[in-house]
Amino acid sequence: MTTTRFPTTQYTAEHFVESAGAILFHISTQRICLVHLKPRDEWILAKGRRNVGEFRAVTALREVTEETGIPCRPLTVRMKTRAPPAIEPEGGSPDVVREHEGSMEPFMVTLRQTGDEEIKFIWWYIAAVDEEKSVGVPEERYEVVFLPFGEAVEKLTFQSDRDVVAKAVKIVKGED
Repeated sequence: MTTTRFPTTQYTAEHFVESAGAILFHISTQRICLVHLKPRDEWILAKGRRNVGEFRAVTALREVTEETGIPCRPLTVRMKTRAPPAIEPEGGSPDVVREHEGSMEPFMVTLRQTGDEEIKFIWWYIAAVDEEKSVGVPEERYEVVFLPFGEAVEKLTFQSDRDVVAKAVKIVKGED
């Protein structure tokens, strides 16, 4: 039996959890939504666990809306990804970085070690406020604010969240 030439770690379903979140942009005001987790005094991004059978992108939008009370929609962007085109040419396409217009794919994934043999995947999407729907009420433990791009990055408690937002801003601005 042959083993792969790539370092490999495998986790069974009882040892991993999948989450998804979105960087929520208010496009017309050039602001980003942040969530203040009041009990821990942390500034974070809206995200949460994926339900069985739920598409990751649906999870991201559902969790953002549940936590913030703000309805959102996927924001289509031009981004670089290793994903092949939706319609592959005959014979397939090489595994290379390519730019896709109108993408709604995850732009980043965070792998977080949550225990000795436990891991959490967080799939990150880009979303926009759906201004045609009425705003609800955020979960009680959260305070929700919209900040200009640069202020949003600085306000976040965790460097990993800052990195996620900085990348999303570059993509939305067309600088990446």
